[in-house]
Amino acid sequence: MVNFQSLFLMAGNPQGGSPWSMFVMMGAVMIVFYFFMIRPQSKKAKEQKTFLDGLKKGDKVVTIGGIHGKVLKVADDSFLIEVDASTKLKIEKSAVSYDFTKAATTAAPNNKKEEVATVEEK
Repeated sequence: MVNFQSLFLMAGNPQGGSPWSMFVMMGAVMIVFYFFMIRPQSKKAKEQKTFLDGLKKGDKVVTIGGIHGKVLKVADDSFLIEVDASTKLKIEKSAVSYDFTKAATTAAPNNKKEEVATVEEK
């Protein structure tokens, strides 16, 4: 019968690496984490903040809930939007997700359908 304790004792020592290799790998992981997780998220948050600060009276917006409306009044932390002729909603700035005015103006101007030429038979 094989004695397991003697097998463990016969096993060679694992290769001992430099402690610097561990620090280098941890640094590499932190750099990758920064460039793939933290930096894009902070960039997107900055773009969202400039987007919300740039909204003005008359802009058409879409809220997170999908409500379309036109900005009537801009306050420090909220908007008053007109949804219908007699319906106005007061919403938080963080609830606006999309500027419909820019989307409508940058829509493809080549929306024309190609006309198919018809050939008349004689």
